[in-house]
Amino acid sequence: MDKESKLEEEVLASFERGEWQSVPNLKAEVARFASMASASLVKDKRVNIRMSSRDLEDIQARVAEEAIPYQTLMASVLHKFVTGRLVEPPPSPASRSSEPRQKRRSS
Repeated sequence: MDKESKLEEEVLASFERGEWQSVPNLKAEVARFASMASASLVKDKRVNIRMSSRDLEDIQARVAEEAIPYQTLMASVLHKFVTGRLVEPPPSPASRSSEPRQKRRSS
């Protein structure tokens, strides 16, 4: 069974269990959410930052996996941080350390 069919069955079962409720003033609710969406999408300021080339390369590698522009990802991360919704994943053994790297000594 594909994902869409499974999702449709879950939605139908939820509806049949009576878990769905009508919104009393649908037009006002839609307008409220549309206003919130518009306000959160307005990009009216430009910011320039300096960062290490290694961090930028890591960001660009990540967005290649996500198929989104790197500036979009950076703006999203900052937005989640300021709204308190940024959740850090548990560290993986393969992830690089945030501690500064030490220079290698040549032998």
